[in-house]
This record gives sequence, C-alpha cells and structure tokens, in this order.
Amino acid sequence: MVIPDDDPDSPYERFFPYDEPYDHQREAIEGIAEALEDASDVLLEGATGTGKTLAALTPALEHARRTDKTVVITTNVHQQMRQFTAEARAINHQESIRAIVFRGKASMCHIDVGYEECQALRDTTHDLVDAESERADLERRQRDLLEESQAGDGDAAEARSAIMDELESVGEELQTLREEQSTCEHYYHNLTSDTDDFYAWLYDDVRTPDEVYEYAERQGFCGYELLKDGIEGVDLVICNYHHLLDPFVREQFFRWLGRDPSDVIAVFDEAHNVADAARDHARRTLAEPTLERALDELDGSDDPRADAARNVLTTIHTALQETYEDALAFGQRETIEDDWEDLAIDNDDRRDDLTLSLLQHYTGQGVSDDLASALKLGQALDQQYEDAFKDGETSVRKECPTLQAATFFEAWLAESDESGLYPVVSVRRDDDNGDLYGRAELYTAIPQRVTSGLFEDLYATVLMSATLRPFDVTEDVLGLEDPVTMAYGPQFPAERRRTYAVDVPALFASRRDEPELQDTVAGVIEDAARMTPGNTLAFFPSYAEAERYHDRVNIEGTRYLDEPGTRAQELRETFTADDDGVLFTSLWGTLAEGVSFDGDDARTVLVVGVPYPYLDERMDAVQAAYETAFDGEDAGWRYAVEIPTVRKTRQAMGRVIRSPEDFGARVLIDRRYTEDAEIQMPEYAVRGTFPPAERSEMIDVDPGKLKFGLLNFYADVEAYDGDPPAP
Repeated sequence: MVIPDDDPDSPYERFFPYDEPYDHQREAIEGIAEALEDASDVLLEGATGTGKTLAALTPALEHARRTDKTVVITTNVHQQMRQFTAEARAINHQESIRAIVFRGKASMCHIDVGYEECQALRDTTHDLVDAESERADLERRQRDLLEESQAGDGDAAEARSAIMDELESVGEELQTLREEQSTCEHYYHNLTSDTDDFYAWLYDDVRTPDEVYEYAERQGFCGYELLKDGIEGVDLVICNYHHLLDPFVREQFFRWLGRDPSDVIAVFDEAHNVADAARDHARRTLAEPTLERALDELDGSDDPRADAARNVLTTIHTALQETYEDALAFGQRETIEDDWEDLAIDNDDRRDDLTLSLLQHYTGQGVSDDLASALKLGQALDQQYEDAFKDGETSVRKECPTLQAATFFEAWLAESDESGLYPVVSVRRDDDNGDLYGRAELYTAIPQRVTSGLFEDLYATVLMSATLRPFDVTEDVLGLEDPVTMAYGPQFPAERRRTYAVDVPALFASRRDEPELQDTVAGVIEDAARMTPGNTLAFFPSYAEAERYHDRVNIEGTRYLDEPGTRAQELRETFTADDDGVLFTSLWGTLAEGVSFDGDDARTVLVVGVPYPYLDERMDAVQAAYETAFDGEDAGWRYAVEIPTVRKTRQAMGRVIRSPEDFGARVLIDRRYTEDAEIQMPEYAVRGTFPPAERSEMIDVDPGKLKFGLLNFYADVEAYDGDPPAP
C-alpha cells in the first residue's frame, strides 16, 4: 500500500522517489526520523538490498527542509558516489531539491596546478578583478568631474586631478598583473561573466563532477570554484570522506556551505571504514628530505632567527638519522626498498627514541625556544613566497620547508607521548641514488580523537553499513554517545541463498606452505567452480595467496588474477562479461566491498582463510591503545583485529545476491568458521563474532561434501541450463 499524500505521520513521503518503501525500509525511515527529531546519532546496519541509502536520505531531507538544514552524504567508494547521484536524481524528479556532487580540486582543475598555487592564483585574480572594477569606478568619477569642471566648478577640477593620479596608479598595478600572467583565466571568467545560465543548468538536475568539468571547460569557467560559490544553502551535498574527516578541509567545507556544523545532518555510507579513514586523515608526517631543504633554506637567510632555527633543525636531523640507524636490525639495511618500512622506536617507560636522541644531542637556549623561532621565521618566509607568486616574481608558489618542519616537531614534542598517538620512524630507499632516508610520523591509534569532536559538532549523523555490528564496539571506537541502533538482516528469500563453512584445517600463516593443505584447498575451489552455474569470486587473505591458488587450481573456465597496482575496474568488467570464470583476489583489495556483482556477474563467493591483517608495530599500538581506552586486555585484540577481520569477510560475502530475484552461495573455507571450532579450538574460532542471524544460516560441511551441497542448492533454484555437472 502506497503511503497516502495526506498522511500527517508520513511527511517524508514526498522525498521517497518510488511507489512505496519495503516494510523494513519504512521502519528504518520512521526510526531515523524520530532520532533526527531528538538530534540523535544513528547506527544502521542493513544487509545488501535493504535500501539503506533512501532509508537515511528520505527522513534526513524532510527534516532538513523543515528545519533549514543541509544534508551531506559521504562515502569512500567511487561506485557508491555514482549510486548516490542516481538516487538524488530520482528524488529530484519527484520533489525538487538543490543537490551538488562534490569532488576534490585536483581532479577538477583545468590548468593542473597544486592547492597552494591555486590559492595564490585565486587571490591574484581577485586582485586583478578588483583593480579593474576600481579603474572602471574611477573612470566614471573622473568623467562626471570633468563635466562639472567644464561647467565652471573649480572644486571638481581639483578632485578630478586626484582621481587621475589614482587612475595612473591602478593602471600600473593592472599592467603588472597582466604582464606577469599570475592569474587564472578560468577563475577570471567566473568573476567577470554572467554565470546565471550555469547555475540554472546545475540545479535543473543532479550533475556529476565530470559533467560540471565539461560544461565549465566549454564556457571557459572554473567548475570547481563555481561549485564552491554555489553550494551555499543547498539541500544535499554528495562528497567523499575527506570533506568531513580532514580537519582543514572540513573547516573550509562548512564555510562554503554557509552552515555551522550544528546545521548539518551527515550520512556516512560504508561507515565500517570511518575508523581507518579517520586515522588516515589525521596522520602527520615529516620526511628527511624536507628537513634537508629546510636547512638549505635557512643557510640562505640572513634573518636573526635563522641561527636558532638552524640549531634545532640540525639537531632534529641528526637525531632522526641516529634513530633509524640504531633501529635497523643486522642485515635489515640491505632489504629496505622504495616502500616505507616502519621501525620500532616507542618505549613503555619513557619517551620515544627520536625524542630521547634529540634531547641528548641538543645544546642551546632551549628546544622550545628555538622551535618557536623556527616557526615564526617559517611563517615570515612562507608569506614572502606567497607575495612573490602573487606579484608574478615566481612562476610557481614555493613551499616553506622550515615552516613544515617546525610545525611538525612542535606537535611531536607536545603530543607524541599522549594516549592514542603513536610515534613512528620509517625508512625507504631513494630511487635515484639508492641511499636510505627516514620519516617521522605521529600515528593516530584511536580514531575518536578525530571523530568524536566532529559528531558532537554536527546536528546529527547516520552511519550506515552492511557490517556495523557489534554496535557497542563501533560506538566506543568512534566516540559516539548513546546512538539509536537498528539492524536489518538479509531481506531476500532465504531459499535463494546458502552459506557453507568448509571444515578444512585452519589456514594459519605458518601452515599455508604445506602441500597437503594446499591440495585440500585447491580441491574445494575446483569443486565450487565446477558446481557453480556462472562465475565464482575467490577472496584470499593476501594477493600472494590469491596468486598461489590462481596458479594451482585446475578448472575448465577462465582464471582471472587481481594483482596490486592494476586497474581492478577493467578486470571486473572482463570477468563479469564471462559466464564460467573464477576471479582470484585479496580480501584487502578494492573488489571486496562497495562493488556489486549482480545476477550472472557472480553466483558463488569463496572466502579462503580468515583474513587477519599483518600484525605490525602500528597494529600493536592500536591494540595497546584500545586496551588502555576500554579497560580490558581482550579489547585490544577484539576491537583492533578480530571484529574488523570478520567485517572484511562479511563484506566479501555480500558481493553476491543483490536483489530478490538473485541467488547464490557463500563459502567460508577454514575450520575456524565452523561450529565445532567453538569447542575444539575456542581461542581461534571466529564464528561467534558474526551476528546471530548470519551464524544460524551457516552449514558446516566436510571438504569432499561441498560439491554435493552446491549441486543440490543450484538444482533447487533451477540454475543449471541443461543437465547439472557431475559431482
């Protein structure tokens, strides 16, 4: 039954673009609407096909329209951005909304310059337009005064003489700005042309960033700046995570919106990724080459503050080199390649090794005093570089390494021993000369250092994902206070899906090289591929394991290998065009979540092993921080490792069965997924970490029996075209 237009209890109906919501979707909409009335945050877990996007957007848009707020929906998955755009277009066709799809500047710049250069070009272009406007105003005034003076007004003649002097000065400024070409032509057209047609076109529908870029390119505009100028007061913004999670970008973003955070309702999609994304956006690093450039910069300065700055930065440089040299194990230097490799420098009972080395080597009036001098000098130099670029004295906007180094190490000394922050030194090999160089980093182990303040400032948030449970862990990690929680399991017919846990020996990293175990796993993969009427997805704990079994299994169909550094989208398109292939990939790759394999694109998904991450120093730091923050030794492993790992598995399982008409099988290949593991090897079992409804659907099978289970299932749903394969 369609929600009636005159139902006073269903005001959101005008923003729902289809005939009616599913029953569970209606329940979620009403629950979120109630939460928004109370300005409460919401955690929404919904399996594939539960309509989470519209369940969140529908009440959010209704509440925002009624209370003069803006809705921001954000994700870290490109495919979801496209899906949001499609849903927003559907809403707009029913109820007119002003929506903008926002993307980072780098991908929308028409002249391909960096952020700092863009900012300087914008300022100089503003100066040019202001000067032209001032000259036009002066021209009008001098003409009026000329007429008055010709009519015999002596005061007008004197005033006109002063105006003519101003005109000459403005003319010289304009000539300098034009000759040095330190302006942006595209942005100039934004400021001087009629942009009404652009905004009429923009808000006639929901436009993608590519469409905006192409339209602006044809008209000679800067599409990115037009979006920024036109974003104020819109109903809906679609963007990626960094617009909200990066503190610097977020401040500007709210300013462009013309909104205080308290007037923004934020919807986070794929919200199980928010914790890791918050860590990424909070990271602060400084590499050794930046320190070296800072010292070169100071050598060329005659500012009286340069000596103190040089003293402290030289000491820091020496300390950094000593720290990574001392931390390298015997023979490790020769194994370092061009990827950053972390070295252990943290100490349980004292400051980190880098700080200790710095304090040991420093001599002078005081580290803090010298850093303050370096910071003030860096700020002065940075302003000089800004002015030089704006005045056309340099063709690029030069960065100030002294400012970067002083800012970073001021924070390092103040915060590196704070709870939730982990000091790291890493090394890599220079591609050009083969030398090693180091990098210092303040790593944020506790995401809520980034997220809790954001959630407090926003009016309300809706965090949604297919894998948010356990909710209490999500609340703790992100720093949410008493959110409303709701969960909806699979909504499609249960008889059209099967989940098997195959009792092969646990695929511990220490056993993966055993030939007998490899034979068993390869046989299970071959059986699954043979019994599947269509494509099979096979996920592994690493790309190396994916490659191992890609080379080992023997199937009649085509084997596809996803490799790091390759374009997964092209591989996906080739794979889904097949009808009897197996795609071997990593659970930590880009195909494990946020990507749909609808219908015949894939029928069976295999998860081979339990995809625990590599337990490095950072992961140890995260575990230790969680143990401290949440008062329990078990919290470290559970919060940092086990739950995120099971979420990875659940995400991979969700790649198939994407609609009520769809069908498919999910196969977990490892004894740790079985029910017996809870008794036989409880310290390693992971089944209990799955939500109860998902656990109840798991069927334990022996390796040799999987083929019969798949045969019976696919025969029951009449999936085979002709006679089924022989088991």
